Amino acid sequence: MVFYDEIQILKQASEKGTKEVKQESGVIYVVATPIGHLSDITLRAIDILKTVDKIVVEDTRHSQRLLKHFEIKKPLVAMHNHNEREKALVLLAEVQSGTTLAVISDAGTPLINDPGYHLVHLAHELGVRVIPIPGPCSLIAALSASGLATNRFIFEGFLPVKKEARRQLLAERVNENGTLIYFEAPHRIVETVEILLEIFGENRVVVIARELTKTFETIQRDTLSKLVVWLKNDPNQQKGEFVLLIEGVTPLPRTAITKEAERIVKILLARLSVKETAKIAAELTGLQKHVLYEYALQLSST
Repeated sequence: MVFYDEIQILKQASEKGTKEVKQESGVIYVVATPIGHLSDITLRAIDILKTVDKIVVEDTRHSQRLLKHFEIKKPLVAMHNHNEREKALVLLAEVQSGTTLAVISDAGTPLINDPGYHLVHLAHELGVRVIPIPGPCSLIAALSASGLATNRFIFEGFLPVKKEARRQLLAERVNENGTLIYFEAPHRIVETVEILLEIFGENRVVVIARELTKTFETIQRDTLSKLVVWLKNDPNQQKGEFVLLIEGVTPLPRTAITKEAERIVKILLARLSVKETAKIAAELTGLQKHVLYEYALQLSST
């Protein structure tokens, strides 16, 4: 949430002086950088980073290695979770005065589970132009190579640190029909996959994507019963950066009668007509009314 007083401070700052600063005098580029292999950076990203006035980074020490490799020498501004709200105000005031910024994260596409939201959100509130420079993103790279459904997916960042919170969150997602995507830390990966086995069952297909684009990249796709064994038997596969992808539930056809629908129809039919039973059962289950009507009719005639 952007606070009203922050917007007003920046708007007032932009109105000071004899000239009104135009909207296009400064922009913010959101620049994706490699998640591992340096060759994955785009030519456009390099051009942008070489021409902006300043580069906003998470960790100056980390980003210096990347920028040095591509011979990019620009002033760096550290912006992370602990100082983003404060830094955003200062940076946007500079942009409104004509400064052009590039925002990068330690790896991949900025703002995807990384700092930058407050800056970009506030920029839009103030009419500052934000330009994406697309490129690597670990969750999309993992999804594209997973063999799981890509038409619908849910990404929720890192799973909760506490075991019970992880179990509760995953239990709430067990019937999702889209692919579930999470980041996980190496010291929790075995425990998390064991929780998945407990909640999703031994036959649910899960993909572990580890160290993407790096030397020891691994993409392992299997049922949870086999995946737990594979992971425990190889300590080397318990190291690095992880993306977990969980196969979604295949939705039943709307023409299928589920056990729950059967139960509801039987209860309603004991008190209501076939027509009323089918209507209410359809509202409760989401199944097609004519299918439920035929089922209720069969029951009533036996």
